Amino acid sequence: MTSFQSELTQLRGSILEMMQLTKHQLEKSKEAFLNMDTALSREVIFNEARINAMELSIDRQCENIFALFNPVATDLRFVIAMMKMNSDLERIGDYASGLAGYVLKMKEPFKNEILEAVRMEEMFEIAITMVTEVMEGFRDEDDQMTRRVFQKDEGLNKINSSCAKVISELILKNPEITHNALFLFSATKKLERVGDHIKNIAEDIIFYREAEVLKHRK
Repeated sequence: MTSFQSELTQLRGSILEMMQLTKHQLEKSKEAFLNMDTALSREVIFNEARINAMELSIDRQCENIFALFNPVATDLRFVIAMMKMNSDLERIGDYASGLAGYVLKMKEPFKNEILEAVRMEEMFEIAITMVTEVMEGFRDEDDQMTRRVFQKDEGLNKINSSCAKVISELILKNPEITHNALFLFSATKKLERVGDHIKNIAEDIIFYREAEVLKHRK
């Protein structure tokens, strides 16, 4: 294996590690949010620093490859895609930390019927499944697996689009939940954005593997 190929392999491994850590952060933020687990929420917030450090490390790897090897064709698309994926993964980590942070700000736990009405657990599950599938698609070079996230993102968007009406009706019936309901509304928006970033990652994978640009395409 040449030095260039070794650098590309290391970069690929770093992105997979970043994906795995991001998935763990989402899983823990889900458990912390749904169970109002303050200790776990603090763990998620603390681990955000690790994701940030990894983002900077991966950026440096990409910069070194550009500077030392001047990649072209497929290799060039690969490095560009890894830089963009790295940024999206860091943003997902930010959202996971933000979701966990709400646990420390809410006055009291949500009633199960409120979480069910908003379909909060379902949104978390869809987002986590999307991360899992895009990671496996990237690892196994399975483009069919990678493309699955597009349909799931549509499902996440549909749930999110109904949340404003559901939450406003809940507030009208139960004014005492207004404080927490605002956090709940923001949480649904964060999960919808997580889905968008995962979709971006899938588009970048297809770009480097197939030289096909899907960005902004309906």
